[in-house]
Amino acid sequence: MKINIRDLAQKSAPVALKGVFDLSGILTGREDIQIVGKLDAELTAKSQGGLAEVEGMLRFKVHSLCSRCLAPVDETLAVPFRERFASRPDAVPQEDQDEVHLVTDDHITLDPYVEEAVWLALPLAPVCSSDCKGLCPQCGANLNDKPCGCSNDSIDPRLAGLADFFKQ
Repeated sequence: MKINIRDLAQKSAPVALKGVFDLSGILTGREDIQIVGKLDAELTAKSQGGLAEVEGMLRFKVHSLCSRCLAPVDETLAVPFRERFASRPDAVPQEDQDEVHLVTDDHITLDPYVEEAVWLALPLAPVCSSDCKGLCPQCGANLNDKPCGCSNDSIDPRLAGLADFFKQ
């Protein structure tokens, strides 16, 4: 998806940008998470005082495994998107210099910025539900299905000698 800063500056109304991105190659080498289908982008571009601002929502489906019990997790992520561009450094206010991308060409390709937003939105440790009990660390049973009956009394081996201290 591309926008032209010069054309955008000549328009008084915001421009609607809708597009579909193919993210099939973005997660190469990752086996823990997969993007299902394509990304839908609904963006709006506008020009204000020498700055071009693109904002909107990115939506895509992700398939992963629960980090606690390894059950499949399918979710749709809605990611807010906002990027600002300027063709001249003097158009950028001093306090916004870290947030505005300086571009040398009139055309801006949004693909790398969309890919960055996707990477930042991926769940770090997905869970199937907030009250997921996970797997038993001793026998590996899924504690969401039923309790396994294993003893959860684990004693640090360095302090095991103190266990007999209070038995008198």
